[in-house]
Amino acid sequence: MSQEPDTSSLRERLIDAGVELVLAEGTAALGLREIARRAGVSHGAPRRYFPTHHSLLSAIARRGFADLGARVAAITEEAATPRARLDALARTYVGYALERRGMFELMFRHDLLDSEKHEPNEAGSRLRESTLPMFGLLTGLVAHCRARADGDARPDVAAAALWANLHGIAQLWTAESLPLALGTPADERAGAGRLLPAPLDALVTAALDAHLGPVNP
Repeated sequence: MSQEPDTSSLRERLIDAGVELVLAEGTAALGLREIARRAGVSHGAPRRYFPTHHSLLSAIARRGFADLGARVAAITEEAATPRARLDALARTYVGYALERRGMFELMFRHDLLDSEKHEPNEAGSRLRESTLPMFGLLTGLVAHCRARADGDARPDVAAAALWANLHGIAQLWTAESLPLALGTPADERAGAGRLLPAPLDALVTAALDAHLGPVNP
């Protein structure tokens, strides 16, 4: 008696292959044929599990958001205060961009975030919605850390500004624009483990201080 192929495992194998590929070679390497070859299936197989190339890339990018979310959850649980949790979140976010450049780039590609026009009938949440849990955490922490001054009724706006600042720092650092502007030697541009290179760590601290204002105990 013949067995039907395990569709879910083949689907996951394609995503696994894409994750390995983007981490090793970057987003430019994520062609359907190469992903299929890495997964050990025919070049037409991805179409049976993903209606479009965008849907496969979105599935790979979701793995990145899940990985980043797990890292943030683990590191923020170790922190004792909202400010310490926010510091940990910020450094983990920027550190992820430094460590996993290809995946970070894929996660925020506009054509994937705007996936509804490519996959209007696909079930489940859109890739853009994968950013919402972390933004919710960021907003809550910002609300705790900012001084409760009159007129400061939109911690989400402050959180969005901080997120944009951190994301810009991450992108400009990995593009080597900020290291060049700061005169950072090439051998000091990479971090080690959880530690960011000192100039990058200083930039993250500056962004946090600029957006939080006086910090609540």
